[in-house]
Amino acid sequence: MNRPGFQPSVVWLTLSTVPALPRFLRMLVPRFFFARLVPLIGLCLLAGCGGSTMSTFEGHSDLTKEILDIYGVIFWIDLALFLLVQGILIVAVVKFRATGKETTLPEQVHGNLPMEIGWTVAPVVLLVIITVPTVSLIFESQAQAKDDALVVNAVGKQWWFQFGYPEYDFETANEMHVPLGRQVDVRLQSDNVIHAFWAPQIAAKRDMMPGRVNHITFTADKVGEYMGQCAEYCADSHALMKFRIFVDTAEDFDKWAKHQASAQAEPVAASAGFQAFQGATCVACHAIEGTSSQSRIGPDLTHVGSRGLIASGILENNEANLRLWLKDPAAIKPGSKMPNLNLTDEQINTIVPFLSSLK
Repeated sequence: MNRPGFQPSVVWLTLSTVPALPRFLRMLVPRFFFARLVPLIGLCLLAGCGGSTMSTFEGHSDLTKEILDIYGVIFWIDLALFLLVQGILIVAVVKFRATGKETTLPEQVHGNLPMEIGWTVAPVVLLVIITVPTVSLIFESQAQAKDDALVVNAVGKQWWFQFGYPEYDFETANEMHVPLGRQVDVRLQSDNVIHAFWAPQIAAKRDMMPGRVNHITFTADKVGEYMGQCAEYCADSHALMKFRIFVDTAEDFDKWAKHQASAQAEPVAASAGFQAFQGATCVACHAIEGTSSQSRIGPDLTHVGSRGLIASGILENNEANLRLWLKDPAAIKPGSKMPNLNLTDEQINTIVPFLSSLK
């Protein structure tokens, strides 16, 4: 019967192509699999290689190890459930498959009270097993730090991290040093939008919010260098807002902290490099202890030459990269609060060696 809009020829054409569909898929799948999926899977596997210090599967503090313990429990519960469900499914498919010799319908079951109670109670029990240690760890990680804990004031900027050490009375940028085996109390805040402090091998993710101080405490148990990243989208250069945590021995940390707290010698203030630094109005935003440059808008540059990276962890700290950064900061970090001062090559050639000398 021809109804309005009903086209028998279209239906026939569609049905006539169905037998060819499996053949088409047999031709398409291998080609797509080897040309697209295999390289994609390979790239994903390679991305996990190299011992990245952003790995969440390695903990080097009391906090991250407890987090991993909870994830371990969840993983084994999930694996057991997966095997149970898939096992039941395979048994059901094999045992109750159609043979073609059936003459009647199988028994029709409508409801099973014990089974329904079971699959309601079991998830509740599993959720309790997961929830209790999770909530306990959340409260534990926000508990008041010990009296002898090292306090670090971490402030999220646009787009870099400022770290202040009130015990030693100095500030630095993008590189946080902590002593091995001593509890660290990181006090987190932001002076603009919401950021997040996240160093997966050392500290859990915690928000940095304007007008509020959040805390995260941890005790590192392995000397090393660990990468961190802002983990809360904060506009243009969010992906370029990185930092590093260095875990030092107690002796090395004490040496580093005392050096950072020391001011530059008087000859620095009288050098041609500092005069060019002043003339380029860098003093309007940056501090160099021991000189007249005392502004706290941008990173403290007192010992900038001793840092391994610049521009919040995205460029190696060398003279070539310093030149690129001073020439056009926005080209390196879009939206950077550091303006393009339109420095001449002569100014840059004078300022760069000066900054590199501030060890």
